[in-house]
Amino acid sequence: MAQQHYDFIFAGGGLASLMTLQRMVQSGSFTGKSILVIEPDSNKGNDRTWCFWEEGSGEWDSLLSKQWDYALFADAGFSRRMQLAPYRYKMLRSADFYGSVRGLIKQNSDVTIVEDSVTAFTDNGSIVTVTTALSTYTCNKLFNSIYKPEMAQKSKYPLLQQHFIGWFIKTDKPAFDSGCVTFMDFSVPQRGNTRFMYVLPLSETEALVEYTLFSKDLLPLTEYEDAIKDYLADRGVSHYTITETEKGNIPMTCYPFWEDNTKNIMNIGSAGGWTKASTGYTFKNTTKKSSELVSFLQKQDDFRKMGGKNRFWFYDLLLLDILYKTNEIGSTIFSAMFRKVRPQLIFKFLDEETTFAEELKVIWACPKMPFIKALFRNLF
Repeated sequence: MAQQHYDFIFAGGGLASLMTLQRMVQSGSFTGKSILVIEPDSNKGNDRTWCFWEEGSGEWDSLLSKQWDYALFADAGFSRRMQLAPYRYKMLRSADFYGSVRGLIKQNSDVTIVEDSVTAFTDNGSIVTVTTALSTYTCNKLFNSIYKPEMAQKSKYPLLQQHFIGWFIKTDKPAFDSGCVTFMDFSVPQRGNTRFMYVLPLSETEALVEYTLFSKDLLPLTEYEDAIKDYLADRGVSHYTITETEKGNIPMTCYPFWEDNTKNIMNIGSAGGWTKASTGYTFKNTTKKSSELVSFLQKQDDFRKMGGKNRFWFYDLLLLDILYKTNEIGSTIFSAMFRKVRPQLIFKFLDEETTFAEELKVIWACPKMPFIKALFRNLF
């Protein structure tokens, strides 16, 4: 490649990188700046499904596969079908997002994509050097989205994993309420963990059914699959075809990734703490963080000034501390919350848009003793 120096380099071409890149291009503030995306697989297909709640219409509506006005929460002794208005729960498949951003990139001569793997990068204070399996590049600013689990594992902060296996299935007769997503169903055996089913019905005969855990360790593949089979069988769904599968493992940690930023290297995505630590939701946070980053770039150039702790970070820390030490009570905490609090307030709280008084309503609905103990552990 003739040009080895770029104004900006993205290490990784996933959600955080592509959304940030799209916002940079659309802003018009970076026209003429050379941008390189280094990604081992630049033609990723539908490798994941993103869901998020949002009030009214939004910027991603044209790419959505489905929206829902109702959500179901359940545990072994309780079930609640909730109207979400003014929110809607939205589903976006990654292939549609990737395709949209790639179309934008193809029209922009400032952006180059190479298929390669980043192996190392360093910041000497003025220039960043990026080493890959095939070449070496330099840049003024690097956005790193390559998550390094060892950073969080070696820290003092609790680390859980949101891990799941999902099946897209098609049944031979109606089996799903197409207008209602199953948000969390804790009626499945907990086996000492926080385990639930998550169902996204695309129609009365099609759905994504996921078996999800918030826990420290992964399971054997057959345990996820058997749980999905049992869940469907318990609901009378015996004849179906698996059309697609997906799996994932999302880090849930309050590790302050932004403290590893340098003047010219910005950690983004899961590598930058953009995943909501207490839930594992990534898409909604990424829409906010990517906008903040592009606005920052238009005014400042020292990435060490970005990021920081707030009270929502501390709330997440308390919940993760509880689930790390007593993983088996996760269903009790979430059930108490959804029994007593409107889903709209829960969404607003998780979006970090509540007042302190509203936050107390959510927190006070949860079992109090685990949070008091976690508070004292983390304060003293």
